[in-house]
Amino acid sequence: MSLPILEYVGTVQPSPGEQAENGQLRSPYLPSPELVEAVNLSIYLERPLLLKGEPGCGKTRLATAVAYELGLMLEPWYVKSTSRARDGLYVYDSVGRLRDAQLAASGRLTDAQLAAMDQPETYIRWGALGRSFRSQARSVVLIDEIDKADIDFPNDLLLELDERRFVVEETGQLVSALVPPIVLITSNDEKDLPEAFLRRCVFHYVEFPQGDRLVQIMRSLFPQDSSELITEVVGRFLDLRSQMEKDKRGMGKQVSTSELIDWFKVLRRYPEDQALAQLSGKLPFAGVLLKSWDDHMRYLRVGTGG
Repeated sequence: MSLPILEYVGTVQPSPGEQAENGQLRSPYLPSPELVEAVNLSIYLERPLLLKGEPGCGKTRLATAVAYELGLMLEPWYVKSTSRARDGLYVYDSVGRLRDAQLAASGRLTDAQLAAMDQPETYIRWGALGRSFRSQARSVVLIDEIDKADIDFPNDLLLELDERRFVVEETGQLVSALVPPIVLITSNDEKDLPEAFLRRCVFHYVEFPQGDRLVQIMRSLFPQDSSELITEVVGRFLDLRSQMEKDKRGMGKQVSTSELIDWFKVLRRYPEDQALAQLSGKLPFAGVLLKSWDDHMRYLRVGTGG
């Protein structure tokens, strides 16, 4: 994985917040040297890479960048509070199997449909890990926001991630990875992860970009826009983050890069002189950045520290 801007264009499904144009995904990604090293260590050791960091720091989008950089398929698995570990392996359609059995008993299925009923995989819907294990080509698996699920969820994946195999209970079929996938796991630290799970991972904390690095990211996203405007927007944004960090002592919702990007998109609609003038006064378009009434009351004034 290289250090320059990763301009990736592919046909993978866009993750939340990314833009799809003409069926293709296009967005730059700027990895830090430390993040590149963590990815390479994960690949070398064939261990999952566990990524932590505040929301909006780029954890989820890294998987797409790695998949593009290495020319691999991306298999995303977006975890929900109701997700089970087995969902990432497979789902067995037992209701469909029962329905077809009833139709077969009444003579309402064709010969082809009857033949399909005898195939074990007819009623199996493979999940992200299941597809990656069965693929003859290496792939990148994203397990996004693993901490959203039940506390037992990570432990239920220990065998599958460690030995890269599982059994389809309904058919007895053993699925072993033909090629070990590259597994990236994100967490927002909403709950602690089990020690047994952590031992099996390479860990990296994705720091929020600061100063020149954040300016570089914005310039890569908006190469046609004024450097002065980008610098002023980033500076005002970082002032706000600094004040929020000081007031909340690191607690509560911080403004993120995704909100910075949205904020800049709004400001760039205006002529540059007008946008710069707005930045010198009360925080413009505050609803894009501030997501609570307390924040509005505290920061909607001239400057961020006054």
